[in-house]
Amino acid sequence: MTPAVELSGVTKVFRLCHGRPNSLKSLALSFRRLKCEELLALDDVSFSVKPGETVAVIGRNGSGKSTLLRLLGNVFKPTRGKVVVRGRVSSQLELGAGFHPEMTGMENIYLNGTILGLRTKEIRERIDDILAFSELDKFIDAPLKSYSNGMVLRLGFAVAVQVDPDVLLLDEVIAVGDEAFQEKCYLKIEELQKAGKTIIFVSHDLQAVHKAASRAIWLSGGKVMADGAVDQALSAYLASIPH
Repeated sequence: MTPAVELSGVTKVFRLCHGRPNSLKSLALSFRRLKCEELLALDDVSFSVKPGETVAVIGRNGSGKSTLLRLLGNVFKPTRGKVVVRGRVSSQLELGAGFHPEMTGMENIYLNGTILGLRTKEIRERIDDILAFSELDKFIDAPLKSYSNGMVLRLGFAVAVQVDPDVLLLDEVIAVGDEAFQEKCYLKIEELQKAGKTIIFVSHDLQAVHKAASRAIWLSGGKVMADGAVDQALSAYLASIPH
């Protein structure tokens, strides 16, 4: 079976410069004083994900989880190595990603759907399902800047799961809103799983990992420390946390 996702020797290095000047004059005066350093976010990461798998990526803050998702979502390019993702990718990688605060909720649905590769006709066909899932129909003509963070997450999640993705990427948003809405999110995840969709999500919520994932990958310092059954990966991860 051809993998839905493949990473081969993937390394991602960010170059961070401190004391960056804010004008041309200060640039000329401080050019030689600008100090830069390299941050190794991912270090020789290799794994593959079969179609239909649901994989949770776990680890402490700064371990490389979000960087990994952004590489899969083609937001970043690897410094070294190869990333292959097959099929239509849908993602919600951070609060408000792909949305514009001055545009209405409805306008943002069309904007985000276009970014995800849908034609206008396809977005129009999904509008009712997006509104029903997000439960935001009363606010859909209000500008996004008037939404709470929870409302933005709900709208983003609704768009991401209603575009019929082959691969769904989620960063800390697998369950948003109140308990009833969280259960709706889990039911949608189950529906996508039954349809054979590939799901990769980052979460600090270990209950969510247990509930939704069939496999877990533990990252630490940009390296894969464990990759396998959820219980085994979680046990290894929890044992590494100082008490």
